[in-house]
Amino acid sequence: MSTSEQTQPEKQPAGSSTPAIDHADGKKKPIVIITIGMAGAGKSTFVQRINSHLHSKNPPSPPYVLNLDPAVANTPYEANIDIRDTIDYHKVMKEYNLGPNGGILTALNLFTTKFDQVLDLVEKRAETVDYIILDTPGQIEIFTWSASGAIITDAIASSLPTVVAYVIDTPRTTAPATFMSNMLYACSILYKTKLPFILVFNKTDVRPHDFAIEWMQDFEAFQAALATHQGTTDDEGEPTYMNSLMNSMSLVLDEFYKQLTAVGVSSVTGAGVTEFFEAVDASRAEYENEYLPELRRAREAREQSLKAVKDDSLSRFMQDLAVDRERNPAAAAADRWDPSAEGDGDDDDDDAEVNIIDRTEDAWPGQYIDVTRMRPRADEGMAWPRPG
Repeated sequence: MSTSEQTQPEKQPAGSSTPAIDHADGKKKPIVIITIGMAGAGKSTFVQRINSHLHSKNPPSPPYVLNLDPAVANTPYEANIDIRDTIDYHKVMKEYNLGPNGGILTALNLFTTKFDQVLDLVEKRAETVDYIILDTPGQIEIFTWSASGAIITDAIASSLPTVVAYVIDTPRTTAPATFMSNMLYACSILYKTKLPFILVFNKTDVRPHDFAIEWMQDFEAFQAALATHQGTTDDEGEPTYMNSLMNSMSLVLDEFYKQLTAVGVSSVTGAGVTEFFEAVDASRAEYENEYLPELRRAREAREQSLKAVKDDSLSRFMQDLAVDRERNPAAAAADRWDPSAEGDGDDDDDDAEVNIIDRTEDAWPGQYIDVTRMRPRADEGMAWPRPG
């Protein structure tokens, strides 16, 4: 199968369901692109390139861009929502005595507590944009394996069609071991998110990605490259443990490769961006046919589980109540409501003042203060609460 065959959208068979029309004007919901990749793979530059590509279309189709990296110094694009406008990463590190990775994780956790507001803003713009792009932190594990990353991914994917773009540094994957590490990480993210997945081999202007496509499609080609790579045999000429392990893993991942869409992109020259968006648009059908039914099944299962727990609790309560009435009939009779015993006069409780407090403008003692939206002030002596 050629590279072009992998990037071309699949044709829907006759009678298959077409993508749902979600808005009153017949416009489809925008597709969310979550960019994930190792540090230095070129995620932010890739986001800038696809952002520029959408702006240059005729007519222009500007995306809605979210930057979720609180530690980035500068972004090559203008983000519609920037975590740095909400969270001061350096202040989080200082006040909570954290290192760089701990500061990024804590900043992302604080931002996630208000992600419902982000979703509201995104959904308001859903009718005017075709694509929503998320740029994630450079430390890949902070987003992919944290609770906040899972919350953000699930919240977005439950509202809008979503695809994961896994950005790979192509020049650094020429070694079979590095290539295998990237594929294993991609496999773990795919099965964790269960979302449509696109492998984006970035920096193809430096090194074409043809070798990677060949290794994915031809197991023997990967084994040949592995055999000729330095360090695959010991002093006696026998294959090393790492060599044997990668051979076995390549067999395991052979089925995984068949389900993947791979494109080569140069974020510098813009080559391959058109093919990337073709793959993104083709992923909408996969989202609607595979992810959405699974999401509905999970919701129904959860609702049934909660209903079963409620029914069981109510049943046990009624049984306990019946046993109590049998053991103490006098108390049960005293608990019964006698309408004739009620007076006809006005109930004093009806005249009681109802204290409805509107705290829209004025703060009151004990009011929740959102530390994630605090701006730097002249008062730098403020003591933040510390864990423990």
